[in-house]
Amino acid sequence: MEFLTGVKEKETLGVWEILEGDYEGKVVKVNGAVHNIRNMGDVAFIILRKSEGLVQCVYEEGKTGFDLKELKEESAVEVTGTVAREGRAPQGFELHLSEIRVLSEPAETLPLAINKWRMNTSLETKLALRPISLRNVRERAKFKIQEGIVRGFREFLFGQGFTEIRTPKIVSRGAEGGANVFKLNYFNKRAELGQSPQFYKQTMVGVYDRVFEAAPVFRAEKHNTTRHLNEYISLDFEMGYIDGFEDVMAMETGFLQYTMELLGREYQKELELLGVILPEIRQIPQVRFDKAKELVSEKYNRKIRNPFDLEPEEEQLIGRYFKEEYDSDFVFVTHYPSKKRPFYAMDDPEDNRFTLSFDLLYKGLEITTGGQRIHDYAMILEKMDKRGMDPEDIKDYLMIFKYGMPPHGGLGIGLERMTMRLLDEQNVRETTMFPRDVTRLEP
Repeated sequence: MEFLTGVKEKETLGVWEILEGDYEGKVVKVNGAVHNIRNMGDVAFIILRKSEGLVQCVYEEGKTGFDLKELKEESAVEVTGTVAREGRAPQGFELHLSEIRVLSEPAETLPLAINKWRMNTSLETKLALRPISLRNVRERAKFKIQEGIVRGFREFLFGQGFTEIRTPKIVSRGAEGGANVFKLNYFNKRAELGQSPQFYKQTMVGVYDRVFEAAPVFRAEKHNTTRHLNEYISLDFEMGYIDGFEDVMAMETGFLQYTMELLGREYQKELELLGVILPEIRQIPQVRFDKAKELVSEKYNRKIRNPFDLEPEEEQLIGRYFKEEYDSDFVFVTHYPSKKRPFYAMDDPEDNRFTLSFDLLYKGLEITTGGQRIHDYAMILEKMDKRGMDPEDIKDYLMIFKYGMPPHGGLGIGLERMTMRLLDEQNVRETTMFPRDVTRLEP
């Protein structure tokens, strides 16, 4: 009888183990994919690609028991070699090879030159060949930074007493309403893909007080723009016992501060690779929706055409205004009109034409929507009645208010949009691993 007692110890080492250990002049084993081969004659440089980055290996004719002509790019290999310090190598060291063992090799030549610093190809080609294009070191770096954003979200909120939850994505009714839902036949019942975890995260405020989730949401919008996706990752949190929606904005400010510090400390390699300069977030200005419209109308001589919503050009001008006037890449736009917010948004008691809600703009692009929710049962029924909504359609959701809920609010952050702005990309598909839009369902 054999038993497993834990993680199996491997003979091969990772980059971090070599960097942190005393391995100079010692023989080690390393595995990875052959990213590039630069043959100089008697000497060749074999570059391995590992999760931590590239590793430079030196092949010398007669000293390595392997015929270099037999080695193909993208082969998975295990190499044995002596560690030598080399400041010009990607990790500050190189391996002088004595052995190469091929574990697997590609059946065909790569359709993209992924070992180039920049792939000289179109976005459409990169997306069509996504399993391959993601192997490029710059493409990989984008999603390591995105990992850091999600990690910062989780770590910060855990530190603030939040509980992570998992909510269903097959629902009987979308939280936002409207026609932009993907409809499903769920065992002969009407169902939809969830537009938002809104109903469930509010429910869980009555259980844990403070909750969060990082998960996909679905919007059946027929937009084909550089800023829209039909499936994206939403970073959601909801918090109870708030004094006002300003508490939610303050929590997001803290998350952004924490995350930028985390990225600067632990993702410096990827930031340098992509030339990213992290924004300073000492404080974030806030401005009312109607005031923001007036400010950009006056400064940039732009006529206000839609008094109830922000057009993309207005968002860009608001971002520009607060960068020029306050040197801030971020701005909270508050008090959106009630007719443009969902029924659960709390109206401003001083003027019920507006809500206690906000969007966060980052370099002129909305990346967050949030605000205070109605927590009083009679008040939410009254607002639903004014909108012609039937309480029976969402009776399970209304149950939480019938049996008592604290004042609460929350938000949802579009992960891909936030990453897009941080990396100064021009299309949200650049910061989406496998985009789903009106034309793309594969790969």
